Amino acid sequence: MQIIINQELRDYIDPLTTHEYLALERSLLKEGCRDALVLWGETLIDGHNRYAICQKHHIPFQTKQNDTFQSVEDVMLWMIDNHLARRSVSSFQRGVLALRKKEIITTRRKDKSSKEKAAEAELAAKEPDPVSVETRDDIAKVAGLSKPAVAQIEKIRKAATPELVEAVRAGTISINTAATISSLPSEQQVAAVAGGKKELQQAARQLRQVRTPRVSGEATAASADANGGATESAAVSSSQSTSASTPEETSEIERLRSENQTLKQQIAELTAQLIAVQAQ
Repeated sequence: MQIIINQELRDYIDPLTTHEYLALERSLLKEGCRDALVLWGETLIDGHNRYAICQKHHIPFQTKQNDTFQSVEDVMLWMIDNHLARRSVSSFQRGVLALRKKEIITTRRKDKSSKEKAAEAELAAKEPDPVSVETRDDIAKVAGLSKPAVAQIEKIRKAATPELVEAVRAGTISINTAATISSLPSEQQVAAVAGGKKELQQAARQLRQVRTPRVSGEATAASADANGGATESAAVSSSQSTSASTPEETSEIERLRSENQTLKQQIAELTAQLIAVQAQ
């Protein structure tokens, strides 16, 4: 029987790491291919790595059909659920898969007519979807993760370089560390990854230290603005809550704003210097 490889489906689930691929190859050589490859018609939808290894070493394998799908998106959703059910999938990959599921479902619902949406809402009220992915809460439940972890994975997907993504996917660093490093410019992310696990952890620690608010007078106000906290310092907010400000208060506000901007710039420069030094 002819087996067709759909490149989009093959690449939809992240490839195995080198270690994982070699472990699978050893297992197949020793025990054979015990699980059947799953086909949709002639298209392979589950078992791409096993198929490649079996072809390479002429290992016999079985196939089975799943003809319940109406579209490639249906297949993708099935692939996601299939991988989420596997215990070997890492926390990071579980989060990525759940977010991909949300993207497919969201796109589908945007394309539906108002009549279809009404019918779907009525059905959902009668039979709630146990794996809904409407909100971050739902995504966290589907992935088996906390909401903060999902937020960090979203940040990594949006801002991390391929090198940093590979580091967290391979388990070199934690999701938390990768999310912190992803706030750096791309070249600094690459340099940190090149330095290895200790370099990444140290860079993340340094970033967290410069972002920690200070607990004293004007420093607290400056840190809040420099680190993305309140848009104005505590002193500014307090003064704005009153109906009028004295000239002295106005002058103090402007001085604090100026110091905030200066501190923010110094923090950015210091962070860049620390990363550059560690990368040498």
